[in-house]
Amino acid sequence: MIQVLRSAWALLLGVGLLMIGNGMQGTLIGIRGGIENFSTLEMSIVVSAYFVGFLGGSRMAPGMIRRVGHVRVFAALASLISAVMILYPTFVDPIVWTLGRVIIGFCFSAVYVTAESWLNNAATNENRGQALSLYMIVQTVGIVLAQWLLLAADPSGFVLFVIPSILVSIAVTPILLSISPTPAFDATKPLGLKELFGISPLACVGMFLLGGVFAAQFGMSAVYGAQAGLSIAQISSFVSTFFIGAIVTQYPIGWISDRMDRRQLIVISAVIGGLGCVIGALWGDVFWLLMVSAFVVGGVSNPLYSLLIAHTNDYLVPEKAAGASGGLIFINGLGAISGPVITGWAMDQIGPPGFFWFTFVLFVVLSVYGGYRMTRRAAPAGGAGAYVTVPQAASTVAVEIAFDDTRPEDAR
Repeated sequence: MIQVLRSAWALLLGVGLLMIGNGMQGTLIGIRGGIENFSTLEMSIVVSAYFVGFLGGSRMAPGMIRRVGHVRVFAALASLISAVMILYPTFVDPIVWTLGRVIIGFCFSAVYVTAESWLNNAATNENRGQALSLYMIVQTVGIVLAQWLLLAADPSGFVLFVIPSILVSIAVTPILLSISPTPAFDATKPLGLKELFGISPLACVGMFLLGGVFAAQFGMSAVYGAQAGLSIAQISSFVSTFFIGAIVTQYPIGWISDRMDRRQLIVISAVIGGLGCVIGALWGDVFWLLMVSAFVVGGVSNPLYSLLIAHTNDYLVPEKAAGASGGLIFINGLGAISGPVITGWAMDQIGPPGFFWFTFVLFVVLSVYGGYRMTRRAAPAGGAGAYVTVPQAASTVAVEIAFDDTRPEDAR
C-alpha cells in the first residue's frame, strides 16, 4: 500500500478532489432543481443526460489519450468540467442543464479512463488489487465528503456551484506537478454483446438492472429528498448513506462470495435490497427508517456490481477477460440512461415513494432471474475465482484491472 501511495499519490489526490466536485454537483442540481420548480420529468432528463455523456466518453477517451496523452486529456477535461459547473447557476434552464450534464458526464468518463490507466501503469502484479481498493476508497470517501460540503452555503445561490468548480480546477495541479512518468495507452476491444451474453446471461441482465439502480441513487436521490420535504442536511445524510453502506458491506460480501456459489449470494443480496426499498417506500416519512433503507440499498447494490463482474470472470478464459469488461460497462451505462427517466415517471405517478418502488422492481427482477439461471447451469468447475472490489463509477480500465488481478500469475 505504501508503494502505491508513493507512486500514485498525486493521481489519487486529484481523483479525490474530482469526486468531491462530482458528488456535490450531482446532488446539488437535484436540490436546486426543486428550488427552481423544475418538474420531475425535467429533472429526470437532466439526470439521465450525465449517463448519456458518460457512455460516450468511455468510447471516445482511448482515442483522445492516444493522440495527445494522459496529462493533456486530464487537464483539458477537468477545465471543461469546472467551466460547466459555473454555468449551472448562470443559466438556470432545463435545456442548458441537460447539455451541461452531457458534457460533464463525457468529461468524467474520459477522466476516469485516463486516471485508471495511469493507476494501472503505476501498480505491479503484486499490488494491483491494493491499488484498485485504494482507488475505490478515495472515490467513495470523496462522494461522502461532498454531501456534507453542501451545508456550507445556501443552495439557491452561487457559492455551492463555485466550490466544486474550484475543487475540480485544483485537482489538476498535483497531476501536472507530479514527476511520475505517464504510461502508454492500449485499449482492449470489448467482446460483442451477443458473445458476452452467451458467456454470462446473469451478468448482462444484472448489469443493465443495476445501471438503473445506480442512476437512481446517484442522480434522483436528491430529487426524492426535495420532493419529500427533507432539509438540506437530511438530503446530504440520505445521499451519503448509500455510499457509507457500500463501504461497510463491500468486503464482508466479497469474503462470503469467495466461499459459495456467487449466484446464490447475488439472489440473496437482491432480495435484501428489495426489502430495503420497501422500508423506504412505506416508512420514508420516518427519517431514521429512511436512513436504514438507504444504508441497506447502497450496501447491497454496490457489492452486487463487483459480484456480477466476479461471476463473469468465473466463466471466462483468461484471454477474454479484459474484453468482457468493456461490454459490461456499456450494458450498465444503457441501464443508467433509462433509470432516471423511469424513476421520474414513477415519482410523478405515485409521489416520492416511486423512487423506491422502481428500484424495488429492479431488485425483484434480478433476484428472480438469478434464481432462474441457477437452474440452467451448474456452478463453475473448480470453484469460483477471487472477488475484487470495483467502484461503480469506474471505467473499463478499472474493471480490466479487476479481471487481471484475479487471473493466475502465469496467465497474465
